[in-house]
Amino acid sequence: MVSAEDAICIHRYLDTHAIMVWMVGGWGIDALLEKQSRTHKDLDMLMLLDDVRRMCAILQDDGFMLKEIWSENRWAIDGRGLQTLTAFVLIDARGRELDLHAMRLDELGNGIPCWETEPGFIFTREDLRAVGRISGLPVRCITPDKQVLCHTGYQLPEKQVPDLLQLQAKFGVELPREHSRLSSSGKSG
Repeated sequence: MVSAEDAICIHRYLDTHAIMVWMVGGWGIDALLEKQSRTHKDLDMLMLLDDVRRMCAILQDDGFMLKEIWSENRWAIDGRGLQTLTAFVLIDARGRELDLHAMRLDELGNGIPCWETEPGFIFTREDLRAVGRISGLPVRCITPDKQVLCHTGYQLPEKQVPDLLQLQAKFGVELPREHSRLSSSGKSG
């Protein structure tokens, strides 16, 4: 499990090493809501491709090691010409997991995923400008609308249903057709 204290410590640690991350997934939603709504098994983050190798080395010194490479991983060449992971999970001895996905910023500041995704999928610079809070600490996030979009195209686990409903209640985001049953019933099935 990754507690609020863990999320803050990891975020600060990366920030002190000038590694920019955006909170996504469960902690990203809770940051937008500015409250912890449930326990989280991991900390999902977007990051820049050119920071992946340095971040892995820094976190290795803190006890994190590679747990898994996601099937959507595409090896990409970073700014130093090195082949780099783009979708993977790190874990430490305490069982804290970091689910990481790498992107590049284009000349307009849009995030272009380096992992395998739907053609044309990007994080616009507006998507990347959201700020949430975890226990009062401001953290970069993606927007509520983009969070909802990132929770489509797969069978939504029961524990994630309230996440989307809370985003809808607080921000008025529209749930996609595949999740339209959620707003009428409050349940996933």
